[in-house]
Amino acid sequence: MRTPSLPSWMWSLGLATFLGLTACGGSGDKEPGDGNGEQEDAGTDPEISPPANPFADRVVSFQPGASAGFGQDLFPTVVLGPPRGEGSSAGSLDVLSLGRQGVIVLEFTDIAVVDGPGVDLIVFENAFVRFPETGVVAVSDDGVTWSEFPCDATNRAGGFPGCAGVKPVFSHPDNGISPTDPAVAGGDGFDLAALGLSRARFVRIRDSGANGYSGTSGGFDLDAVAVVNGVSLLGPSP
Repeated sequence: MRTPSLPSWMWSLGLATFLGLTACGGSGDKEPGDGNGEQEDAGTDPEISPPANPFADRVVSFQPGASAGFGQDLFPTVVLGPPRGEGSSAGSLDVLSLGRQGVIVLEFTDIAVVDGPGVDLIVFENAFVRFPETGVVAVSDDGVTWSEFPCDATNRAGGFPGCAGVKPVFSHPDNGISPTDPAVAGGDGFDLAALGLSRARFVRIRDSGANGYSGTSGGFDLDAVAVVNGVSLLGPSP
């Protein structure tokens, strides 16, 4: 039941983030693929740049946790388009709540994330000042073998290093702020070099289990994922 003293928009974001925090981590794990995770030739297109369509193309799987539900009426398109950030003092409602330790896997079919200068990938949640909701990010090039970015969901003082769902989102289709420019887009950036990887086509996001869980909007709320450094998998135009 909602507490009347809190604005309704706060509840829609699942903001009970002051409950007990637990750590998350691990890397190099495997999970079943869907049969189309074959590796492409990374040399198909040597030009590394933000692609024309930098967003995930499809949802491979979604396993909601307890207190998930918000955004499922618009699933899967709600997580496939651009971010719809509302800045540092408000969170977007164009999101999918994962619930406690819910997991979603996204695939890029036309492009691959590659290790280029600085941030290679940005994950957008609906975090805003004082209300982060952390998620653990992993990447894979075949959808089977995964490498996970270490996420310290207990380290509030340190800004939850390595986690997604920490920084506010500023990019929105209506404001002209580029979703592929880490300097202005907001969201949380990830560099493949930190994992010793050169390429990835799948992104997995798992709610850390250290967030607030209430109603149907609990935990990490995924807005979008965008490629900063990418190469085309389609080959040259005929």
